[in-house]
Amino acid sequence: MQKPNKPLNLFYQNNYITVPEKTAILNYIYSLHPIWEMRYPEGTPDNRQLLRPVYWLGNWQFACLDYYHPPKGIFNRSVTAEDFPACIQKVVDRIESKVRSDFDPRDIPRGWELNTCLINFYGNRVVDGRKQDFARVGEHKDFEPGPVGSVSFGEKALFQFVDSAGKNAKSSVVLQQWLEDSSVQIFGGDKFKKKLFHRVQRVEEKGFVFKQARTGDFETRRINLTFRYVPREHFVPVERLPEDLRKNIRPYVDELAKTSDFWKRQ
Repeated sequence: MQKPNKPLNLFYQNNYITVPEKTAILNYIYSLHPIWEMRYPEGTPDNRQLLRPVYWLGNWQFACLDYYHPPKGIFNRSVTAEDFPACIQKVVDRIESKVRSDFDPRDIPRGWELNTCLINFYGNRVVDGRKQDFARVGEHKDFEPGPVGSVSFGEKALFQFVDSAGKNAKSSVVLQQWLEDSSVQIFGGDKFKKKLFHRVQRVEEKGFVFKQARTGDFETRRINLTFRYVPREHFVPVERLPEDLRKNIRPYVDELAKTSDFWKRQ
């Protein structure tokens, strides 16, 4: 039962991931080769590189296809990707169980499951011989239906729920939480999922770096796995994308295919 002094549809626990689970998950992540994506298709005015390298499991929402955004932005947005490895699925099962036992059932859609994982690598990138801190995320909402789960490793991050005041005004912080190493955060419902925006204001820099992460000259000091739900009927294999969209993601698929048997088959 939800404790009375805790907000409904919000859960945080430090040291949620055990040491053996952390070791297995990080060893898997170290085997991946994250990629850098551009925000829009090639040739689009004001196109820009995303702030960090990423890797997706379950389905890959390539930025140039625009992210999954119901009710209208649901088709040709979520490209079928690699399955979760057993070490990650084990944690996902536990998070799903927590949601079903403690969250408001009215906020859990029919068929809900955490079948999409975005792995974000936060840290510093060396640009022209100087380090630039890209360890932040601007305020936004996750539009995938139902509760969202998040697992953090490495340096702690200041995560904030904010009431957005518009493009040119300062947003007000409603609630904030430091996300520690091996912690889990879950949020859903009208307030935290639908009404409020959220952001990563900053990630501490105490000298820790994931030296085994395959992120090149990007010094990763935090790794975050965000789990969301996309109805499986909205997953689309690469070969079923319209030709122009396949062309947009072809450079990324080619890059992924160099190190992934799954993407090589695509």
